[in-house]
Amino acid sequence: MDKNKNLHKLTAWIFEQKVVLIFVFLSIGALIASKQSMAFVAGELFTRVARNSFLVLSLIIPVLAGLGLNFGIVVGAMAAQIALFLTTFWGLSGIGGFLVTVALATPLAVFFGFLVGSLFNKIKGAEMIGGLVLGYFADGLYQLLFLFIFGGVIPFRNPDGSPSSLMTPTGVGVKNTLDLTPTVKYALDTVSMLSIVEIAFYIVIAATVLSAVFRLVKKQAVDWKKTGLTILGAAVVYALTFIPAIETFLAADRLMLLRAVEIAVLVTVLWQAGRFVWFALVKKAEFDKKRCLAVILAAGILYALTYVDAIYRVLIAVRLPVMTYLCIGALCLFNQALMRTRLGQNMRTVGQSRVVANAAGIDVDRTRIIAMIFSTVLASWGQLIYLQNIGTLATYGAHTQVGQFAIASLLVGGASVQKATNKQAILGVVLFHTLFIVAPLAGKELFGNAMIGEYFRVFISYGVIAMALAMHAWKKKAPKASLQVVEGGTSPSPKASA
Repeated sequence: MDKNKNLHKLTAWIFEQKVVLIFVFLSIGALIASKQSMAFVAGELFTRVARNSFLVLSLIIPVLAGLGLNFGIVVGAMAAQIALFLTTFWGLSGIGGFLVTVALATPLAVFFGFLVGSLFNKIKGAEMIGGLVLGYFADGLYQLLFLFIFGGVIPFRNPDGSPSSLMTPTGVGVKNTLDLTPTVKYALDTVSMLSIVEIAFYIVIAATVLSAVFRLVKKQAVDWKKTGLTILGAAVVYALTFIPAIETFLAADRLMLLRAVEIAVLVTVLWQAGRFVWFALVKKAEFDKKRCLAVILAAGILYALTYVDAIYRVLIAVRLPVMTYLCIGALCLFNQALMRTRLGQNMRTVGQSRVVANAAGIDVDRTRIIAMIFSTVLASWGQLIYLQNIGTLATYGAHTQVGQFAIASLLVGGASVQKATNKQAILGVVLFHTLFIVAPLAGKELFGNAMIGEYFRVFISYGVIAMALAMHAWKKKAPKASLQVVEGGTSPSPKASA
């Protein structure tokens, strides 16, 4: 009985993770066929993960809110590109120019998200096809704006009256490609770790002081000991940055992957050791000592692997843009934190059943619009992160396949039309873009033609989307009472209404 049960669980897991497993095997096969070094592939992969993850993570909220795969994120990308064109014309550069671009793109994305969410409330059950068609319609308006209105209706000229270098020679319409090198290229990627620490210090101090003032105004008790320790801790960390060796290390904007692994191992060991001392020795409370020791052991093994020559060469070849990865990590934390709030729980309820949500007194239409606004705004920020890393703006093509590639990445990670997590999004980006890197090279090695690999990866991206949508339609037609695999076994569960 136990063997049959375990076999059933294994079969169910393989079926559930079939897309992930297929892409793992495809990626490994293409990597071998491409005959490329792991250092090259790893360097390209980490660049693409930094460039694309934010966009893919912006899809999670609407999925959980029952809006399905948001093909409408293309309008968020358009909002980003409109704002980027304006700040490029004004000549704003560096991280300041990037932040101004974010500030301009955000209200545009909020407005677009509200319109898209309102439309989706009119076509409940057909949001995905509606979002796809809406993307093409919005692209038509975008083309009109950049081909005629910019220059034809709204003049963009130099102080001497000549057409701006961003415009076509006639002065009507924007050029096909804009070079972002003088303005925001690598603006986010090159923020130094020292600047990050300084910004974090001021944010912590400001937040702590404002929290204490707010409590005093509200005549609430203030934990002065906690407040003082927070400020003291922040001051100590900031003071450490004045040590020459630490200051030199933090002055860099890129972090070697080897150093990142070493820092992660050190932090993990210290954290688990601290927990062990606190719970087992000081508090003398119930504590999973075996798990704590297992984590420390795993961290030690990971560190030991860095001495393997092949792994070492990869770790020293990769440089991580710290600020970009922190933004990706912050979005992961935001997605998790949002789901713990009342709004997040309302989104989950709406996603599971609109009938139950209505019965619970949740404003379904409003919740869906908020979810769409979140997604559109995050997509606009993700597009800006993508473009500052690329360094050029393909005016009429940078946004066209944003939705398809982001959705394909999410699905490759094991997500579905009804469920998506941060882990699935990141895993999907890794697998999808690994194949993107090595497929053309494998095609060149196997068939003497790199274009075969290009066609293959585009075919795969659309094929994954088509398969996910087909499975979604098949599940909707499945019997209402079915066995659903859950943690700990299987249990009969009525299918939630669409």
